[in-house]
Amino acid sequence: MTREARSTSQELRRARVKKMVAYLKKAYPMPKSELVYRTPFQFVVAVILSAQCTDKAVNKLTAILFKKYKTARDFAKADEAMFTKEISSIPFFRNKANAIIGAAREIQARYARGIPRTEKELVALPGVGYKTAHVILGELYDVWEGIATDTHVKRFAKRFDLTNNTDLTKISKDLEALIPKGDWKYVNNGLVLYGRYVCPARPHDCAAHPLTKLWPPAALRWPKAK
Repeated sequence: MTREARSTSQELRRARVKKMVAYLKKAYPMPKSELVYRTPFQFVVAVILSAQCTDKAVNKLTAILFKKYKTARDFAKADEAMFTKEISSIPFFRNKANAIIGAAREIQARYARGIPRTEKELVALPGVGYKTAHVILGELYDVWEGIATDTHVKRFAKRFDLTNNTDLTKISKDLEALIPKGDWKYVNNGLVLYGRYVCPARPHDCAAHPLTKLWPPAALRWPKAK
């Protein structure tokens, strides 16, 4: 592709996603996770648990788990074998148990003020990557320094031809280059809720759905999950 063609493609994508974000801002004006928690570290735990797992399954588990573990100190003091057993109903529970206890101990040892407030500090914690860091920053601190890409965001980014990448962090960077920073806060939560309640992942007739009506070719684009 020539430089001119790439420039045209980016302009088309920018115009397309501008309309999409305008819809998301109206439909989901208050970005808020559906994960249930009471303390900041409980939210960190819930986000780590939610990788490759539904929020519904996580909330079912944490409804019991969070009665026992409330603060980072509680998780840091947990017996790893017992804790691993307590979260065994979700995928990758062994790795997640190790990450959660490790993150809790790291926060206890290094961050007297609580959950870190920067991407750099967060991604240094066990179990926290780019996506998780920006979900945490947005939810806990209303800080939107990046776009978190999960399976929903990836799916719509591919269906609406907003990226050529499959790596989640690279997709985030592509979206951040297309969308004004002031609108980043609406993208993850908006597409998650839209994908969860309006346009699910399985192929179906979605020509009448709000976002598809903005760009009809998306009705025929069903990228395989990878």
